[in-house]
Amino acid sequence: MNVVVWIVSGVLAALYLMAGFTKLAKTKQDLLAEPRMAWAGDFTSGQVKGIGAVEVAGALGLVLPWLTGVAPVLTPIAAAGLAVVQAGAAVTHLRRGEKATLPINAVLFALAVFVAVVRFGQL
Repeated sequence: MNVVVWIVSGVLAALYLMAGFTKLAKTKQDLLAEPRMAWAGDFTSGQVKGIGAVEVAGALGLVLPWLTGVAPVLTPIAAAGLAVVQAGAAVTHLRRGEKATLPINAVLFALAVFVAVVRFGQL
């Protein structure tokens, strides 16, 4: 089971690092040029950057605390936090009528909950 949790954690961390760094590196206008990022129009530039920062912090929290043994309780907390981020993303997409995105939100939510539950159980 530990190998599965590491694989899921690594995949989630990679996805959230890419998504978070994209939000941090690009301007809101650049993000809005991409059709799948139209949701950014509902938020201020600062909020979009904040979401990106939370995603990067969550990605690092999925791996580093457990890997180093320094404050490993932060790993399941980061996973739970990323599940909350996905729940918020799903609400945003539902509100905007972007139902095609919901399966992605659901899978990322489920994977983050899986990591949180397993890692909390391993403390």
